[in-house]
Amino acid sequence: MPLAELWPRKIRSLAPDFVEILERALAGEDITVTEGERLFGATGPELWALILVADELRRRRVGDVVTYVINRNINFTNVCIKRCGFCAFSRGHREAEGYFLPPEEVVRRAVEAWELGATEVCIQAGLPPKLDGYFYVELTRAIKRAAPGLHIHAFSPEEVVYGAVRAGCSVEDYLKALKAAGLGSLPGTAAEILDDGLRRRISPGRISVSQWVEVITTAHRLGIPTTATIMYGHVETDRQKAAHIGLIREIQRQTGGFTEFIPLSFVHEEAPMWRKGLVAGVRPGATGAEVVKMYAVSRVMLNNWIPNIQVSWVKEGPKFAQFCLNARGNDFMGTLMNESISTAAGAPFGQRLRPREIRRLIRDSGRIPAQRTTTYEILRIFPTAEDEHYDPLDLVDEPAAEARFGSYRELIRRPEFRYRREGN
Repeated sequence: MPLAELWPRKIRSLAPDFVEILERALAGEDITVTEGERLFGATGPELWALILVADELRRRRVGDVVTYVINRNINFTNVCIKRCGFCAFSRGHREAEGYFLPPEEVVRRAVEAWELGATEVCIQAGLPPKLDGYFYVELTRAIKRAAPGLHIHAFSPEEVVYGAVRAGCSVEDYLKALKAAGLGSLPGTAAEILDDGLRRRISPGRISVSQWVEVITTAHRLGIPTTATIMYGHVETDRQKAAHIGLIREIQRQTGGFTEFIPLSFVHEEAPMWRKGLVAGVRPGATGAEVVKMYAVSRVMLNNWIPNIQVSWVKEGPKFAQFCLNARGNDFMGTLMNESISTAAGAPFGQRLRPREIRRLIRDSGRIPAQRTTTYEILRIFPTAEDEHYDPLDLVDEPAAEARFGSYRELIRRPEFRYRREGN
């Protein structure tokens, strides 16, 4: 279907080069990084044309089903040896708000999630000093022993490198140990923007692009799937965003190991590089138009290689995330139960959503909700508006959930979880 048939009245107002890029995408071709940069510059009628084309590509690739996962986030410590300018979550080991959940508490929370219908537990945290090198491996083993049916989606490439360094082994050997212990998949976080110059500005001391790529490609080679992310809306350029997506696409072309792409807009309110003015030129997060463009350009550039693009209700709020489904996302994230990292940065939209609420948001956008596994196996499709299904998590009302699961602000004040180097 040519662009003129999708949007006949406005086609004549678009620049010829812009139309050519969209026509090539509709013909099933991969567009270049330079062409992706051009799409990121879209405004006015160009932006609407971009959205329409991305929606058509989404419809062809994944149809009208929007997936979600019942999961729980467990950020077991906020103590970190690094000081990334965008991170409001981390604390130094001497700070009063530093916390560390002991392994038995992490396991308890994982088992509780399983009993409430979760199929996945997502574990990421800070990098506490002098951590035992095999802590991540032993934690994975303990969770798998207590809840063998639970998929463990855990440890960013930054954590994998840290664990390998502390254990004195290679990244490959460390990933093999994690897989043997029961790790199911790796979150592709710590990516931010995959440009070393930019990374030195916003997160000096963070792993390099080559290290991130090494962890991800090694995991894929070992049969460990991962996600891929981008964190934008700070100091990056359109070129850097397009190049980041192009690199993700090239890795997927070589390995096929990415399950999804997750755009994450920068939450600026409590981020040190914004609040303290640590980085010149930093912006207060992405605009609404920039968020929409990120989803649309991601779909256009990745559609042939990564079918699943996730919208983040934590970053954007449930209602705008719902709108972003119309900017070509096809996954609505998960229930989370607890969320600490974005909450610490100032994200105001809560720490959890119940499955029924996620399904309502999906239906109200004109799409069909479906529960999935971490690796996108469809567990159940809910095609009708008469939704009589209740998961255990649906039956925990919000006041009870707040008391049961707690909040990040409560967690950093609880004395029993106060970080102490001894015994951690």
